[in-house]
Amino acid sequence: MKPQLKPQNPNFSSGPCSKRPGYDLTQLDASTLGRSHRSSLGKAVLAESIEKTKAILGIPEDYRVGIVPASDTGAMEMVMWSMLGARPIDVFHWESFGSGWLADITKQLKLEQVNSYLADYGSLPDLTQANPQHDTIFTWNGTTSGVKVPNGDWISDDREGVTICDATSAVFAMPMPWEKLDVVTFSWQKVLGGEGAHGVIVLSPKAVERLESYTPPWPLPKIFRMTKGGKLIEGIFKGATINTPSMLCVVDYVDALDWVADIGGVGAAIDKSESNLAVLTNFVESRHWIHFLAKEPTQRSNTSVCLTLDASEQQVKAMIKLLDDEGVAFDIGAYRDAPAGLRIWAGATVESSDLEALLPWLDWAYAEVTQ
Repeated sequence: MKPQLKPQNPNFSSGPCSKRPGYDLTQLDASTLGRSHRSSLGKAVLAESIEKTKAILGIPEDYRVGIVPASDTGAMEMVMWSMLGARPIDVFHWESFGSGWLADITKQLKLEQVNSYLADYGSLPDLTQANPQHDTIFTWNGTTSGVKVPNGDWISDDREGVTICDATSAVFAMPMPWEKLDVVTFSWQKVLGGEGAHGVIVLSPKAVERLESYTPPWPLPKIFRMTKGGKLIEGIFKGATINTPSMLCVVDYVDALDWVADIGGVGAAIDKSESNLAVLTNFVESRHWIHFLAKEPTQRSNTSVCLTLDASEQQVKAMIKLLDDEGVAFDIGAYRDAPAGLRIWAGATVESSDLEALLPWLDWAYAEVTQ
């Protein structure tokens, strides 16, 4: 039977992700609009967003947090172009974005002392192969594979290289062992449901030391430069952004941060996301035709939940279209490079009640395309 109850919010996209519950565009503080981001007001709001990020995430006091251009991709490119080449590099990758970082390192930067540790979609490579003498690059949560790193125990406390972590669909949804991470990048449009085109870089003192002691042999565009005269440009980490940010996006980000604080902080946001995963897990375990792409339960993402179906690629596409046409689930197709299937966002901005309302529709749609 065709279900009657529909999710109140059918937005299950994995980026940009659903806005927070109760979001109201008209309630944003518009006082910065039409003002310079270099004004005292503009700088104050940018600094506020940085300070709240550090406080809510529990980032160590001696770490820097900066807002940079071009989303998480821009943040990662900025870090790689500025910091890599000083040491050999271990790259751990198991999905599209991690493999993209390897391609940049080997084909664009053309670095040669690079070790590639690859796993197929659904699995993790052997992280214990990380060499403490090398720089390490990895994605905490594989947004396109639904596979996450369960913890940071494999990262040496005595490492001499820096760890660079793309954490864009993990921060605010998974615990971050900051003491193990020298560089963390993320974007607002993932777990917080913020707007695009802005990235965040978190730097440990070790990362700052690298930036101030190492000059890469290639030219750096202005938009990538984090140092001047061999010293960190501290303004980047105090609200003086490299290029002009959207102040509307910034106040939207502050709104999302305030919401996290209101629900009980990052721990509550993590719990909410894990509860959402539990809803989907109960459904998958009670159906024979749907499966997690992630093979190991401890490695299953609690944000970008990737599922495979006992169906052809054409049937999967037909199912996704049915759900879209019915207005019950938008943008839930697997990433283009991943195996055919569903990708359902389960981050904290998604309500469990909406996931529960979606599940009978999955049964119905699957029956419609496979009968």
